Amino acid sequence: MERGERRAVEARDLTGAHFRAFDIVMVAFVVVLLLSNVIGAEKRSVVPLPGIGPWPFGAGILFFPISYVIDDVLTEVYGYARARRAIWAGFAALAFMAVMEWTVVRLPVAPGWTGQPAYERVFGSGWRIILASMAAFWAGDFLNSVVLAKMKIWTRGRYLWTRTIGSTIVGEGADSLIFYPLAFYGLADWPADAMLQVMLSQFVLKVGWEVVLTPVTYAVVGWLKRHEGVEVFDVGTNFTPFSARV
Repeated sequence: MERGERRAVEARDLTGAHFRAFDIVMVAFVVVLLLSNVIGAEKRSVVPLPGIGPWPFGAGILFFPISYVIDDVLTEVYGYARARRAIWAGFAALAFMAVMEWTVVRLPVAPGWTGQPAYERVFGSGWRIILASMAAFWAGDFLNSVVLAKMKIWTRGRYLWTRTIGSTIVGEGADSLIFYPLAFYGLADWPADAMLQVMLSQFVLKVGWEVVLTPVTYAVVGWLKRHEGVEVFDVGTNFTPFSARV
């Protein structure tokens, strides 16, 4: 088969297959996931909306949705099983990051070093936030991947935009519904109305990002499919999340 050609195959026929770019896409997925959780998870910002006034949003919204775009790419190009492996790799990376943050923050402070308060403020997230983030990521990304894979079968591989946006609505909806109440409900600096506003704005903006990035998704998916030479359909796939096998 010449470069640029591709054949339609069922995912179960690709067990043990080697893809040229899969590892690179999976690394990009994990990197974006970790950085968006470290840098933007807790900061609450605000934007003035005409006729509404100040509207709060979580700063992580600027970059975290890119992980969902990459999840879409992984599922669309390589199938659910390989996307599932990437999701588990991201989950393991989040778990290691949480353990590393907890350990480093609690190491004894050297005499004369004055950065501990700032270090604790940035990296000292409580276990409530960490566990909420991991639970939301796990549920949201798996739902996103399953919905996209099944919609690809229903649409016979057509109308990519319907499944990238549709899967994001489901996945990001679950992510927001799980993360914010688990992480912030009942905290003094997160009143219920502010939490609901942020949760709603996060969901709307995440889906909006997916819509805005649709041309980019089309370009990346098209290039990868030509590069890998296959069109994967998850017919007969076991959609359990409790596996990392491909």
